[in-house]
Amino acid sequence: MQLFLDTANLDEIREAVNWGVISGVTTNPTLMAKEQISYQERVSEICQIVPGPVSVEVLAQDAASMVREAREFSTWAPNVVVKIPMTKEGLKAVKDLTAAGIQTNVTLVFALNQALLAALAGASYVSPFVGRLDDIGHDGMALVGQISALFQGCNFPTRVIAASIRHPLHVTQAAQAGAHIATIPFSVLEGMLQHPLTDAGVKRFLEDWQKVAPSLEKK
Repeated sequence: MQLFLDTANLDEIREAVNWGVISGVTTNPTLMAKEQISYQERVSEICQIVPGPVSVEVLAQDAASMVREAREFSTWAPNVVVKIPMTKEGLKAVKDLTAAGIQTNVTLVFALNQALLAALAGASYVSPFVGRLDDIGHDGMALVGQISALFQGCNFPTRVIAASIRHPLHVTQAAQAGAHIATIPFSVLEGMLQHPLTDAGVKRFLEDWQKVAPSLEKK
């Protein structure tokens, strides 16, 4: 499974890329708004840092306008993937964009039927929102597993991105559920690093070495 970073913050992206564990980035209008910079400028900056897919979401609501926006986005960098909402108009746009060779990521997926429709329309990726389903008492990770099994059984090339990831356990569960990708906030990525026994072990090793280091230096 691959990890994408769900952010539009360049500092977070640079740091995560330096760890060697991030294969792509997903953004949305909310994340972009936090950065207070033009869509095109920030997307171009991200695409220079990340060689993998960078998802950029359309703002239009009708299919024709979505396609126009997507065509523009695709000129910004060769690794742009266009995020399209899971709506009737969105499916129309995905069909046309797929025919034009533009990759799409169908977002705001909350049901197996929605994922099936997105795949049939030709989506490159679908993004089931785990955390938001959990928030209303549903099992978001179960949906990820169902979509992954369906796509594998039907030989769909569409890849599953587990989105709306809230904590490190979600990442593990997404991998076990068969997701191709989990897109995660930087805070979750940092959380994946941490374990109290690791911290205690590093501290103990250093303390043990410091006990003998002075005597060894005298020799």
